[in-house]
Amino acid sequence: MTQPPIDNLARGRNRASHERQQNEGDIVIRTVAMPADTNPSGDIFGGWLMSQMDLAAGNIAGRVSGGRGATVSVEAIQFLKPVKVGDEVTLYGTLKDVGRTSMRIHVDAWARSRYTDTAHKVTDADFVFVALDEDGKPRQIFED
Repeated sequence: MTQPPIDNLARGRNRASHERQQNEGDIVIRTVAMPADTNPSGDIFGGWLMSQMDLAAGNIAGRVSGGRGATVSVEAIQFLKPVKVGDEVTLYGTLKDVGRTSMRIHVDAWARSRYTDTAHKVTDADFVFVALDEDGKPRQIFED
């Protein structure tokens, strides 16, 4: 079985040490939370953050499988702290497991106020993706 070229995704290089408490994978997405993504209290919607996490996991899944994939499940997400407008949100991804047609990818989300150098973890979750063929059917990730 041939392993995919996953660069640094599972090896944990290129970390900003001031943002990190533990090994949370490699940076996959970095974005800024904007006013359009807030609830009436001014906090960023959890759904917006989950969609960013799904994009990050999907990016890894596409690179690992070499093609199209779909989210099958999101496991154990808990929001630890709110994200505010203007916060820089950084998503770290780690490839945890690769099966015949599926992948488990862990995503950690950290937020940093635009006026500080200190980031804090806001949530994390495991995303399971299945590799799909041109017809939308599950396909094998690695050739035997």
